Amino acid sequence: MYLRLENLSKIFTSRDGGKEVRAVDAVNLEIEQGDFVTLLGPSGCGKTTTLRLIAGFEFPSEGRIVLDGQDIADAPPNKRDMAMVFQSYAIFPHLSVFENIAYGLKIRKVSGADLRRQVGHALDMTELTGLENRQPNQLSGGQQQRVALARCLVMQPKVLLFDEPLSNLDAKLRVQMRSEIRRIQQDLGITSVYVTHDQDEAMVLSDKIVVMSGGRIQQVGSAVGIYRRPANRFVADFIGQANFLPVSVLGRETDGWRVRLAEIELVVDGAPEANFAVGSQALLLIRPESMRLRPDGEGRLTGRVERTAYLGSLAEYDLELAGQRVAAVRYDPGKSDLYPVGATVGVELIEENLYLIPG
Repeated sequence: MYLRLENLSKIFTSRDGGKEVRAVDAVNLEIEQGDFVTLLGPSGCGKTTTLRLIAGFEFPSEGRIVLDGQDIADAPPNKRDMAMVFQSYAIFPHLSVFENIAYGLKIRKVSGADLRRQVGHALDMTELTGLENRQPNQLSGGQQQRVALARCLVMQPKVLLFDEPLSNLDAKLRVQMRSEIRRIQQDLGITSVYVTHDQDEAMVLSDKIVVMSGGRIQQVGSAVGIYRRPANRFVADFIGQANFLPVSVLGRETDGWRVRLAEIELVVDGAPEANFAVGSQALLLIRPESMRLRPDGEGRLTGRVERTAYLGSLAEYDLELAGQRVAAVRYDPGKSDLYPVGATVGVELIEENLYLIPG
C-alpha cells in the first residue's frame, strides 16, 4: 500500500489545560498509488486535521503515517515529498505566474533551460500558457487556483494534497475546476488526498470517499457504494437526501430482508454483516428519486402532498406517507407529473434502490 495511516490520532488540549479533544481518533486508512481519495464530512469532523497530519503541519499524538514503505510521522513537511493546494491559493502577489510556478524549483537549484522546460510543461497541463508574465492581481479566481495547482505539480510530488481548494470560487467555476483537477490527476496518475464538505465534489472527483464524523471514519468506499449502501444513518443522511421510514423485520430471504411498511411487504437489501432479528424494528432508507408518484389509487402506498416546488428540470414534493413526512423528486416532469398541495397520490417504491439500516 502506497500511503497508509495506522491508528492515527491527534489530541488537542484546551488553553487552560482542561478538557482534551480528539480531533482525529484512531484513523486507519490505506491509499493505493495513483488513487484520488477524498476526506468528506461536516465541519469539525477531523478531515482537515487528518490532512494536516499527512502534510506534516501537525504531528500525531498516536499512530503512524507510512509513505512508500517509510514512516514519515515525525518528518517535517519539506521532507515528505508532498505538495498542497490551499483554499486561499497562497500564491505570491509580487511574483509573476512564471515566477510563482518556478519558486520551488529554484529552491531545488533548478535553473536555465531545465527550469523553463519544467515550468512550461506545468503551464501546459493547467492551461495557463500565455499568462506566464501576468501578475496574480491580473488573474481571475480560477486562474489563480490553476497557478497554485501548477506550482505543486511542477515539483512532481509523491502525493498531492488539496485543502478545500474550490470553496472560494463561484458555483459555475467550481464545476469547471473540479473537472480540470480530475483530468490532470488522471493524466499524471498522481496519488491525491482531497478535503471537502461538498458531497458533489467528492462524488465527481474520487476513486474512494472517506466519510468522517467526530474524528472517526464512518465509511470508506466508492461514490456508488456510499450513496446506495451506506454503513449507518449518519452516512446515509450526509450523502444526498434521505428518507428513513420505520419498518418491521419479517425475516431473511435469499435476495434480501422481508419487511413490512404500513400495509405492504417489501424485500430489500441490507448490510451484509447486519443481523436484524425477526420482529425487530429497523429503518428503511428511501432516496427521494426512488419514489414514483401516481394518480390516486395507482400505487401500493398512498400519500398526501404537503409541499411542491417546480424547478424546471425537476419537481420536488414533501409527502405525508405512512405517518411520516418524506421528500420525493421527479426529474424532467411532464404535466401529468405535477401535483398540487393537498392532492392524494399513489406511491410506488423502486425496491432495488431501497436499503435497510439499524433503527
